[in-house]
Amino acid sequence: MSLIPLALAVILAGLSLLSRVHPMGSRISVNWAFASASIAVLAVIAVVLEFEGSPAGSKEVALVAVLGTLSALSRIPFAAIPSLQPCTYLIICAGYVLGPIQGFMIGVMTALVSNLMLGLGPWTPYQMIAWGSAGAISHLLKRSSGDGVIRSLTILGGIWGFVFGSIMNLWFWTAYIYPLNLATFAATMASSFWFDAIHSLGNIVFLSSLGGKTIRILERFQDRFQLTLL
Repeated sequence: MSLIPLALAVILAGLSLLSRVHPMGSRISVNWAFASASIAVLAVIAVVLEFEGSPAGSKEVALVAVLGTLSALSRIPFAAIPSLQPCTYLIICAGYVLGPIQGFMIGVMTALVSNLMLGLGPWTPYQMIAWGSAGAISHLLKRSSGDGVIRSLTILGGIWGFVFGSIMNLWFWTAYIYPLNLATFAATMASSFWFDAIHSLGNIVFLSSLGGKTIRILERFQDRFQLTLL
């Protein structure tokens, strides 16, 4: 993932310029909603470019596309229940089996495709980052979890319900809350606690009951298509 450090360096340099101090001591006014959304979009673009530049075969691209679409469609039946997101469990399982970049791409597709039906908006890049990161990080457990893979992934899913909420709160906080300080951010986090708890509990239920079967199915596809981890 060679483009990621470069993208982050450019983003941090840009933000440092945006918030530089004038000689008179005043700061440039920064639209933090736009700045944070730009960071999310640039991070997604960096991973997409990395995936496009990888030696991925047509079968692998097709599998990522199918899993991303399936994950997106899994949101639709549960749309009436706030924060119950079965797609998170599928993204975590896919990232664990297929690799970090593939997992990230499935998370990106989940947000984009599902929001074409549920509603696109400025929150979409944050969902891409939140779900994509879940798919990328889950693969780290493949080398350390051993026989307790389902337990490890279930713990990750439980934690990620709140991580996902924190990322989405960042969008809401920078776009709609004033002033931007620790107190208002803490209040924003507290207001979403029960929604994040539902997401977390749903991840635990889906991963503990379906995670093992899903991973075995994905591993068979991986062996059949002879996919190479990126």
